[in-house]
This record gives sequence, C-alpha cells and structure tokens, in this order.
Amino acid sequence: MAKQYYPAVLERDAKGIYGVWFPDFPDSIAGGATQEHAIRKAELVLAQTLDLMFEKEQGLPEPTPIANITRPRGNRFVAFILIGVDPPDPSERVNIYLPRSLITRADERAAALGMSRSSFFGLAVSSAIGWTAGGFAQITSPRSKARQIAPASKRPVGRTSGE
Repeated sequence: MAKQYYPAVLERDAKGIYGVWFPDFPDSIAGGATQEHAIRKAELVLAQTLDLMFEKEQGLPEPTPIANITRPRGNRFVAFILIGVDPPDPSERVNIYLPRSLITRADERAAALGMSRSSFFGLAVSSAIGWTAGGFAQITSPRSKARQIAPASKRPVGRTSGE
C-alpha cells in the first residue's frame, strides 16, 4: 500500500502546551512542551494507530481534505500539518522446523523481552540479515513508519520512542 498523508491540527493551550489531533483518528492525540515535541509524538501515535488498525484488519480511512476540517470552538489553532505514513508491511504465515531446544530458548528470550515468539523470530531474522523496515532495529518501534512533511532543515531530529 502506498504512503498516505493524514492531516492533523496543531494547537496550543493557554499554558503553552502543544497538542496534535487527527480528524481521521479521533482517539489519536499527542502533546508536548514544544511544537516539535508534539509533532514527533504525533508521528509515533499515528504509526501506532495504523498498526492497531492493521492488526484488527480494519481498513484505513481516506485522508480528510484540510478544507473540510472543522475546528472546535475555543480551539487555539497554530497550524494544519500533514503526517505521512507507510502502512505496516503485511505479515505472512510460514512453517519452519527447528530443534525443540532452540525453540525453548527463543521462547524464554522472547518472554524476557515481552515479545511473542513470532515477533522475536522476526527480530532475530531481521538482525541476522541486516534488514529493517524502518532503517533501525528497535524493539519498541511501531511497524508503520511516519514522517512529518517539512523542509529537511526543519524536520525534528531524534527518536520518538521513549520520549
């Protein structure tokens, strides 16, 4: 599936805290002390939302045109932004044969990392062949990739996970 660009509304409350919400995903919101921090969080929130929808086998909505977005009364509007996201890479079921002792050790390590067997094997294979969908192997990162549309000089830099 091709990259989708979803509109978001960046606003600031009376105390100066920034918030981002998505008209197409009403339960997905993010906030931060700076607009850059709020946008980075929004990128992560959108990617996680798409991952969840993908896992539930729900279709993705068509992005709402910015001209059709209605801001609520009292909204302290800062800007409309578009956040681009590549939908998750679909998974495929495979059958493999491995020694039982290896499976036991893999299950123990997966449990220690809080992962499923499938997720652990995916991580192990990705690490072994040097491949990652997002460019970095991070256990906590969502499968979807999201990036704000902005000039390269103004793009937020840094990791979004763990902030």
